[in-house]
Amino acid sequence: MSQYLSLQQYYLFITCWSAIGIITALYLLKREAPYGRYTSDKWGPMVSNKLGWILMETTVLVSFFAWQPITAVQWTSPAGVMTGMFLVHYLHRSFVYPLMIRTRGKKMPLVIMLSAILFNTINGSLLGAWFADYAKYPDNWLTSFPFIAGALLFVTGMAVNWYADYRLIHLRKKRETGYKLPQGGIFEYVTSPNLMGEILEWGGYALLTWSAPALAFFIWTCANLVPRAVANQRWYRQQFPAYPAQRRILLPFIW
Repeated sequence: MSQYLSLQQYYLFITCWSAIGIITALYLLKREAPYGRYTSDKWGPMVSNKLGWILMETTVLVSFFAWQPITAVQWTSPAGVMTGMFLVHYLHRSFVYPLMIRTRGKKMPLVIMLSAILFNTINGSLLGAWFADYAKYPDNWLTSFPFIAGALLFVTGMAVNWYADYRLIHLRKKRETGYKLPQGGIFEYVTSPNLMGEILEWGGYALLTWSAPALAFFIWTCANLVPRAVANQRWYRQQFPAYPAQRRILLPFIW
């Protein structure tokens, strides 16, 4: 990207992109994004939920490695390790998770898939360009406090996210598509531990990379997932009158 934008222009774009994320969060606090349990055909043509998920998530990988070809990655360098962590998350998110979810016959609006593709193209490109053109890490960065603390948050968040996602998936038997009340484990403390885990994950990634594009990614993650968690809490309480009053939205014992 350096051949198209100076570093100053690159940071200006990231600042504007982050501001759009904050505005988006304010909008989503008032109106649920129409996918998953909030899917609505009022948003136009619909596509297969699984197909839409795979296409919009693989976009991140394509855009990321368009700027930094996978053959050019020095995997033992700090930037290479960070790239590997990013790759692990999105290989799972793009191919493993969507093939495991039990959403037989469910669809999502085409406009949601396309907006997610745009979102993922921008975020993937910003991070790919960072590692390709702008990232300069000292050789001892992997033993620095930001990397170690960020890596712990990233791994913890990934573990929580995967654990919660698979618990939710297995609430349904094969061919079932309805919603059930999750019980046990982290679900006793928060309504959306899967979303909490993903927020922790990308907060950790912003810390361990110590970079503006990863911070923007974290801002957008919060912009999408915090309103989603608020909506989920409201939905569960409406659908299940006996929903446990002590469960928080995202932060155990706090909120």
